[in-house]
Amino acid sequence: MSSNRQNLASRSGNLVETHTTFQPRVFVFHFIFGAMLLTLAGGLAYQQLIKASSYHEVERVQNQRRIIVPGPRGNIYDRDGRLLVGNKPRFAVVLYLDELRSQFRREYIQIRKNYRAAGDRDVPTASQMEQIARATVVQHYLDRVNAIIGRHERLDATLLMRHFRRELLLPYILINDLTPVEYAKLIEQLPVNSPLQLYTSSERYYPYGSAAAHTLGYVSNNTEIDAEDFPGDDLTTFKVKGATGRDGLELQFDSVLQGEAGGAIYRVDPSGFRINPPLEQRLPVQGKNIVTSLDIDLQQTAEKALGDLTGAAVMMDVNTGEVLVLASKPDYDLNKFSPKISHEDVAQIEKDKAWVNRAISGVYAPGSTFKIITSIAGFRAGTLTPDSTYTTNGTYTVGNHVFHDASGEITGVIDYRTAIEHSVNTFFINYGLKTGVDAIVAEARRFHLDRKTGIELPHETSAMYVGSPRWKKERMGEPWFQGDTANLAFGQGMIAVTPLQMACVVASLARDETTTKPTILHEPNRPTQHTPAIGIPEDDYNALIEGMERVPLTGTARRWGRVDGLTIAAKTGTAQQNVVFPVTENGKTVYRNGTIELGWYVGFAPVDHPKVAWAVLVEGDVPDESFAGGFYATPIATAMLKRWLEKQRVAGKAPPAPDADKPADEAEAP
Repeated sequence: MSSNRQNLASRSGNLVETHTTFQPRVFVFHFIFGAMLLTLAGGLAYQQLIKASSYHEVERVQNQRRIIVPGPRGNIYDRDGRLLVGNKPRFAVVLYLDELRSQFRREYIQIRKNYRAAGDRDVPTASQMEQIARATVVQHYLDRVNAIIGRHERLDATLLMRHFRRELLLPYILINDLTPVEYAKLIEQLPVNSPLQLYTSSERYYPYGSAAAHTLGYVSNNTEIDAEDFPGDDLTTFKVKGATGRDGLELQFDSVLQGEAGGAIYRVDPSGFRINPPLEQRLPVQGKNIVTSLDIDLQQTAEKALGDLTGAAVMMDVNTGEVLVLASKPDYDLNKFSPKISHEDVAQIEKDKAWVNRAISGVYAPGSTFKIITSIAGFRAGTLTPDSTYTTNGTYTVGNHVFHDASGEITGVIDYRTAIEHSVNTFFINYGLKTGVDAIVAEARRFHLDRKTGIELPHETSAMYVGSPRWKKERMGEPWFQGDTANLAFGQGMIAVTPLQMACVVASLARDETTTKPTILHEPNRPTQHTPAIGIPEDDYNALIEGMERVPLTGTARRWGRVDGLTIAAKTGTAQQNVVFPVTENGKTVYRNGTIELGWYVGFAPVDHPKVAWAVLVEGDVPDESFAGGFYATPIATAMLKRWLEKQRVAGKAPPAPDADKPADEAEAP
């Protein structure tokens, strides 16, 4: 027994010794297992603690969508607060597709069953059946709308498919041009909780149609709007169409008129349908309003007087430079641009050559209105005085060229005032040659006829110019001749200006200054402009104004230029301009060079206390046809002056009546 116990103890000791002995393979296994556990724990910790935010960001981008809605544009008013450009509601009926998911699914299942039951081998794909199901459901809702308002609209399946691919979060527009009556019927009969809803957007509205079309401008659709400081730039974004200015004030002040866009962020399901309510939302804000210097009464008067003629009319406040009228004909109805202009209307505008704002972008020879500048240049040079005379027989020869007076009726000895009154070319050629081209050009540039006026409108031309010997040499490679100076002296040849520039010239003349900065914006307390004085003796200045006073009374504007109760200082002008015009020969249209005449009438009133200045330019439409300024342009300015005087009387601001009216000669000088 004892020996057995001893053997057992001995064997047990051996076993214990064997278990506690170091074995390298077991240690390596434990080390590897521990390292794997640590790696797994580290990976889990990295994914849960460090990568969680990036996964959350990926999930956010995948599951959220952003919608941007433009703010309404600001309004534009005339100087008296009358609305010139505003917004009007546009009614549409829309379908919220995210509320139709179950209907789309049921219709899809039914279509699939029908194909299987029919045993048709040409079975559409699942994607095609989904498109058919959607179109069927949407047409069903459109039929409900048709039944209510009496229309027969049909669904455009291609547009619906495109909407699903690109703009699923936006409501699908079924009908976008509901009349107010149709809108009212749908409001009464559509259930409140229906996927069909009425949607009201805004579109640009121009109460006066074509009035001041070129000045006000127009807008076009814009999908590039963005909501500043609104989160979600990295999200898939859907944008409701807005508007952006394309011309006139709508373009010039687009950033001011443009409203502040709003937006919303939604969660979406795996199919892309939104889940209400929005996670974040900001309402759009209307843009700022603009008050223009225009007087819509005077603007409409000018445009009515222009009628079917081609030309421009400008009237401005002498003291502040605020533009009261800026008319250009032909024009177009601005409402045709909203919401989108048709190809036919664009073609008509192009045919009429109506895109151009002739008041600021048309360049023309100023004709005899430039004699104002020639006179001032002569006074300043000392070659002309109020007592200067000239004996004329109606012609003046310079080199091989014979210049003629416009009417040829004024002959013999004439004085300066008579030369202005009857616009005697030979008088001004004579004294223009004595004054010299350099002095005349310098004076024209002192009145800023060689540069833009800087009015707050786009597309003011930079094509105006005042030629000089250096200018001609650089551009034509030819020397300056005496005949060029003779032409320039009465506003022909190498000079081109805009109607707005000429209005600024006479406004400056009315203040006995050299520069007027025009503005299209109204400020009730805008101060009088002050610029360098013309710098001629008072007698010289008075002689010029006296000659201009005679123009509407007994001179070249005597038939149409008088306005009872108003003293006027004015100057007519007739100029020639080279054109290329179409001619039909043997059934084909060919183009020929020709000359059209331009009729001008510029001036200011009242003479003693000037308030308004104007410039009217009318283009002849038939080559080589006589188109005298006194006959065509004067009635337009007279219509504006009469309307202005009426408004002054109503407001209690009418100027004092002249002391006595001078008799008018009923004959008309061309």
